[in-house]
Amino acid sequence: MTRALIWVQHLLGSGHLERMRWVAEALAAQGAKVTFVTGGMPRQGRMPRDATVVQLPPVKVADARFTPLLDAAGRPLTDALRRERVQALLAALGAARPDVVVLETWPFGRRAFAFELEPLLARVRSSVPRPCVIASVRDLLQIRGNPGRDEAIWRAARAQIDEVLVHGDPSFARLEETFPPAADGAVPVTYTGYIRAPDTRPVASVDGRSGIVVAASGGDAGGELLATAIAARAVSAHAAWPWRVLVGPGVPEASFTELERSGRHARTCVERHRPDYRDLVAKARVSVSQAGYNTIQDVLAARTPAVLVPFSAEGETEQTMRAQKLAARGFAEVVAERDLTPRTLAAAVDRAAARGLAPPCPFAADGAEAAARRIIEAARERTGAAR
Repeated sequence: MTRALIWVQHLLGSGHLERMRWVAEALAAQGAKVTFVTGGMPRQGRMPRDATVVQLPPVKVADARFTPLLDAAGRPLTDALRRERVQALLAALGAARPDVVVLETWPFGRRAFAFELEPLLARVRSSVPRPCVIASVRDLLQIRGNPGRDEAIWRAARAQIDEVLVHGDPSFARLEETFPPAADGAVPVTYTGYIRAPDTRPVASVDGRSGIVVAASGGDAGGELLATAIAARAVSAHAAWPWRVLVGPGVPEASFTELERSGRHARTCVERHRPDYRDLVAKARVSVSQAGYNTIQDVLAARTPAVLVPFSAEGETEQTMRAQKLAARGFAEVVAERDLTPRTLAAAVDRAAARGLAPPCPFAADGAEAAARRIIEAARERTGAAR
């Protein structure tokens, strides 16, 4: 039996956690014994089944600047908490005795967690036999303005990582588009296809759909989009349709209360994010959202006409690039954050509604199962090489 340890750290939303949850469950379904180490704020109902879950002392951030790191009470991290996390992580490694260690995003991101990952990797290197180390990344990375930083990250990858799993389809985006050093092939790169929540329901027809569903990040990064959507209803040609605005679990209660008040004034349903979000999107005439990896998979699977307002604060590039690529292929209408007003959003909703169903998704979408197969194969290759 392959033993796998997964490390994942979500900070603002919960997309990183959700993505790795599906990989962990696919690994377990393929017979692996999985230890799932999570370092973000606990998210009820988001932990993988059939895995040993290790919750590190939680760390979060206040906003899209991603600094400073904060503890669960909103205080800056102390050295004592860092030591506690290191000890818990190393204890999880010792208990799991993994054949393979999967690090979500590292070393391409989450550099602020070097204080715990470098001790982990040092322990891995000294282990006999040494576990295989795999980096797990989404389809598009944040583009940095400093090429020297990318080169330093790639040197770290060459020294610490045996393989990179890209959870995307190379016909949509290749790693070197957003991380040019990867073009040299010094570290093997495997494309798994997109990771999507398991879903076997048929695509609803246009006649079987109703209303507009609006959602944003699980954190507090989409407040402007939600507030604008509430105001956009009144100037949309589809104001008579029901509009539902879903507020993420990480949005503070005061912000939620203000959105709810605005919604009552606009006769728009405003509620906390629901566990049946995918069902709501699958039955909607139009989906309005940011352009995060997980949300896009839900929308593409449902073939729901989409309006995307990509998150671009603090120089973020990933969502804008994903949205633009999808728009170019006819999958979405896009409104840039800088252009977001009730009228521009309403106009985009009206255009999307006129499109009818979106085209079938042409990109590989069995990423969790494919990633699990490759992780098990890599572990077995490492075990065979060690004999």
